[in-house]
Amino acid sequence: MLINTLMLVAGLAMLTLGAESLVRGAVSLANRLGMPPLLIGLTVVGFGTSMPELLVSLQAALSGSPAIAIGNVVGSNIANILLIVGLAAMISPIAARIPNLGRDLVMMIVAASVILALGFAGIVSIWTGVLMFGTLVGYLGWVTYTDRGKTDGSDSDLSIRLAGWKEALFIVGGLAGLFFGADLLVKAATSIAREFGISEAVIGLTIVAVGTSLPELATSVVAAFRRQAEMALGNVVGSNIFNILGILGITAIIVPVPVDPTMAGFDIPFMTGVSIAFAALILFAGRVGRIAGGAMLVAYTGYVVWLF
Repeated sequence: MLINTLMLVAGLAMLTLGAESLVRGAVSLANRLGMPPLLIGLTVVGFGTSMPELLVSLQAALSGSPAIAIGNVVGSNIANILLIVGLAAMISPIAARIPNLGRDLVMMIVAASVILALGFAGIVSIWTGVLMFGTLVGYLGWVTYTDRGKTDGSDSDLSIRLAGWKEALFIVGGLAGLFFGADLLVKAATSIAREFGISEAVIGLTIVAVGTSLPELATSVVAAFRRQAEMALGNVVGSNIFNILGILGITAIIVPVPVDPTMAGFDIPFMTGVSIAFAALILFAGRVGRIAGGAMLVAYTGYVVWLF
């Protein structure tokens, strides 16, 4: 048990540090190649911060643990909204002042509806994965086209420029950390699940999902303390879109992923309901106050307790 716990912690640490290293190196390389800040944010940073989810889901699917692969995506999306936004709102109320946030919320609901339909189908096939990833690429292209030339001056983190050898070190080191971290995390989580008689789906929905969401959690909490909590909204909405269309799509392209019936019957509909309620709150109330944030944290706590 102790060894599995240490492997779990080590895996989470390697994933977090690997993602941070990869993003810094990739952003520097993108700047060297002359990519515009908006495109860097949508692609390099978006994929970079979602790499823990991708590597873990892919490793789980290839290792014959599809419940962890699906649970990681579904659980991450639930944690992103109820845990991350809830915690950020408790620290500092969030005003929805992000341009075109409504457009992105609609896309998040579309992505949630896609996985809901796949839950009823019982499997995410290769061609479904191709369609999902193609939809994400089309969406990113559309966003890049419609938002070209726009900036809010808050992209200081996207102006990183490193020496060539440092770029290579950050990128290679980050990828290595993600690869080995994902392997450790999946093996440890699977062993813990079997040792305690807990289903792999529950482990994927909770420990693995929260672990792979640590980069988003850290970013949102720091932003909230800086009174820039609205950054958490864009961070969460973008991550939820990437998780379903990108992470699950790419995983399915490499290996078809069956959907756990229990997850299809409750967890996926719950995630979809949470996504719709979150979008409605933002669109109609225009903010997430401390009361709403507290309610989100209570709902997440209740969900986790119910799972176990």
